[in-house]
Amino acid sequence: MGSIQRRRGPNVVGYLGLLQPLADGLKLFAKETLLPTAANTGIFILAPLLFFILSLMSWAVIPFGDGLVLSNINVGVLYLFAISSLSVYGIVLSGWSSNSKYSFLGSLRSAAQMISYEVSMGFIIVSVILCSGSFNLSDIVFSQENVWYISSLFPPFLMFFISTLAETNRHPFDLPEAEAELVSGYNVEYSAMGFALFFLGEYANMLLMSAMTSILFLGGWLPIFDILPFNILPSPFWLSLKICIFVILFCWIRAALPRYRYDQLMTLGWKVFLPLSLSWLVFTASVLISFSWLPM
Repeated sequence: MGSIQRRRGPNVVGYLGLLQPLADGLKLFAKETLLPTAANTGIFILAPLLFFILSLMSWAVIPFGDGLVLSNINVGVLYLFAISSLSVYGIVLSGWSSNSKYSFLGSLRSAAQMISYEVSMGFIIVSVILCSGSFNLSDIVFSQENVWYISSLFPPFLMFFISTLAETNRHPFDLPEAEAELVSGYNVEYSAMGFALFFLGEYANMLLMSAMTSILFLGGWLPIFDILPFNILPSPFWLSLKICIFVILFCWIRAALPRYRYDQLMTLGWKVFLPLSLSWLVFTASVLISFSWLPM
């Protein structure tokens, strides 16, 4: 990001500044936790814990290889939807309990934004489920052994990736944390470990969305080329590589693109992505039924 923005960047801690995140984490861990006098203390402390725990719970169904999954349930997609819907509560509670207008506005923005883009993401995932015939994430990966879904579902793939940016409150859709308008959004009153938990939860969600995009459209742990020496590398390596590619895209977009206005954000979600994702779902189902490819 420092190179893209033509600045030196943090380059003091460690070689080329690579240990800067560890130094920031140690600083936040050692700082004093400040509790606003007007805040609802119990909910104020609970909100970042709830947000962080839910962001970690989502990883229970992410498969890193054949059998390398903590819980290989048949409704893994529905589980991810349930957890991602619950994480809105952590943000709303943090904004409300802070008793600050800036925090409350940021939390309401985030809740509306996450709910809006979850609708179109749901229709896109249903298109993938129709092609694979299963809600199990491992079965979705196995169904891509011959061809990845990015080839036949490329427009939904683009919409899904852009929706993940909005779902994780990242640029150019970081309206809940708009510094020019809301100081820092729903976490403006937090310090020390409370802020660190929000920060860690946000980046855990960013990694989770990168993993979901890789599993749904890029074959998950399947190698890029099914030839030697590529297919002898361990399965987690390939999924980790694909996750790293999307994380680099997240950071590149943050450094390169300006922020949307809030009305543009909602217009894109409800008037562009929702009709397109619903239309593509109907088109996918029509093609599968017409050619008798719909899995039973």
